[in-house]
Amino acid sequence: MKKIHIIGIVIIAVALAAIVSTISNSSTYAPFSKAIEHEGKAYHVVGTLNRDKDFIYNPEVNANIFGFYLVDTEGKEMKVVFNDSKPQDFEKSEQIVVIGKVVGNEFRVAKGDLLMKCPSKYNGNDQQKMMMPGGA
Repeated sequence: MKKIHIIGIVIIAVALAAIVSTISNSSTYAPFSKAIEHEGKAYHVVGTLNRDKDFIYNPEVNANIFGFYLVDTEGKEMKVVFNDSKPQDFEKSEQIVVIGKVVGNEFRVAKGDLLMKCPSKYNGNDQQKMMMPGGA
């Protein structure tokens, strides 16, 4: 075999190994029910904040633990424990995506694995005004 063939085979093997490791480490979107069935496996869960229940946050004791209740797209509610401080304007979020694992009766989320969709500062009337000539 020529050197170029050996180098090509090595490059292909490294690329395949990278693809396989990426696929095996990736998590998928799922409701809480699927995450509960596969406890310990990472999932993305999309939901809305249950504003009827209080937050679990005591910065005097531990500023890096924040808990709340999330209702997923199927209507199942679960306690979420976020290993970081309470995000600013958290209660204003329309939709929340958490990336984590079920541990016991909680959904555990690591630092940086919480995404919030906040309400738009523009409403339909403002957008219509902006589209009209002269802005009026």
